[in-house]
Amino acid sequence: MSRTVAIVTMGCARNEVDSEELAGRLAAEGWTLVSDVDSAEVAVVNTCGFIESAKKDSVDALLEANSLKGHGTTKAVVAVGCMAERYGKELAEALPEADAILGFDDYKDISAKLQSILAGNSHISHTPQDRRALLPISPVDRATVRAEVKSAEVRNAEHTSAVGAGGSLFRKRLGNAPWAPLKIASGCDRRCSFCAIPYFRGSFISRPAAEILEEAGWLANHGVSELFLVSENTTSYGKDLGDLRLMEKILHQFGEIPGVERVRLSYLQPAEVRPSLLQAMVETDKVAPYFDLSFQHTSASVLRKMRRFGDSEKFLHLINQIRALSPEAGIRSNFIVGFPGESEDDYNELAEFIAAAKLDAIGIFGYSDEDNTEALELDDKVADEVIKERVENLSRLADEMVSLRAQARIGESVRVLIEDEELQEGRAAHQGPEVDGTTSFIGTSFKAGQYVDAVVIESMGADLVAQVQ
Repeated sequence: MSRTVAIVTMGCARNEVDSEELAGRLAAEGWTLVSDVDSAEVAVVNTCGFIESAKKDSVDALLEANSLKGHGTTKAVVAVGCMAERYGKELAEALPEADAILGFDDYKDISAKLQSILAGNSHISHTPQDRRALLPISPVDRATVRAEVKSAEVRNAEHTSAVGAGGSLFRKRLGNAPWAPLKIASGCDRRCSFCAIPYFRGSFISRPAAEILEEAGWLANHGVSELFLVSENTTSYGKDLGDLRLMEKILHQFGEIPGVERVRLSYLQPAEVRPSLLQAMVETDKVAPYFDLSFQHTSASVLRKMRRFGDSEKFLHLINQIRALSPEAGIRSNFIVGFPGESEDDYNELAEFIAAAKLDAIGIFGYSDEDNTEALELDDKVADEVIKERVENLSRLADEMVSLRAQARIGESVRVLIEDEELQEGRAAHQGPEVDGTTSFIGTSFKAGQYVDAVVIESMGADLVAQVQ
């Protein structure tokens, strides 16, 4: 009997890929995907476990879905994703409203798991572990292990119509946007002292180039014209396959896929942006001049405590290198304020950097303690009220500088991908999906998915208004 399921996605674009992989697996097993939770027998909430605010949003989504039980179609609410993997049994005990907490290892049997839950069977949640221990320390040695796992999955799979996220054989689009995230790797080898992602996502694993390109072709055949390459650390792609410059070698192949008009890279580690990658991104046809650089801070002393590299001078040099090669490139970054030991001088240095860098998009986040991180045990914590004040002040400065950067683009030629027909709104090449500014038109009637060549005539904060050339 056909069952109905709705998947609610919280968090980042990587989670969106995971949701579409789950949707593909469920569709292959005969489930009917519905968009509204109140029309589904099972609500699957793909949670985010990155920071405290994201975890709260995920819990709220679970509670909202749970409130529908007993009033209509919804019979079960299931948590998957990063928070479910990160906390397992602990989350199950703290959130009895969820009928089950499923970890990453449950994904391959997701249909059977949901059928069992609907049948009234209890699910024993997993005990979280450090997933970095599941693979060899040496990145190159991981390729053999990965190949063995993939071969076993291929042998056991009945449906092989499309290559999906993480090397599985399933993916089903959950929307009709003209862009889509494409996961090129999973996990992270960096040991940033504030971040728990490597603990619950595991070590860095690149997907084989042929597999990624095949999925890119599948996405293009399903209405996608902009590919958004995502991972925890895109600059590390290929290192576990024996070729750290593999991305430079395959970038042009994405643009050669029929239907693909734009390729965008996300989450670049500044310390790993090598000249060959920078050159390839600027020179390769259809690759957007867009640099999502993870600075996090600019004080050398704070960055060392974060287990990161660089400083204001090195970061400004990188920005100048990018703009020398591509003056109209979009550059965005996120920053953590109030990290343990951050002095007034450290904070002022960060503010001076933001004023000088002229970034297109800026995210400001206040530090918060996270489980299974080194920073949790650090002394010299900054007082909560000081963190709050610094976040507010720096956010105001960031908004001002982003507005000035957008204003400086007036008169600039842009190519806009229309995403919203009603609002006549889309994104230029320097604007990333969902988190950056937008570009809109007045008095036009463009279709979603259409690319429009235009000139910027006005700015409003980070957003632009354009006119057809």
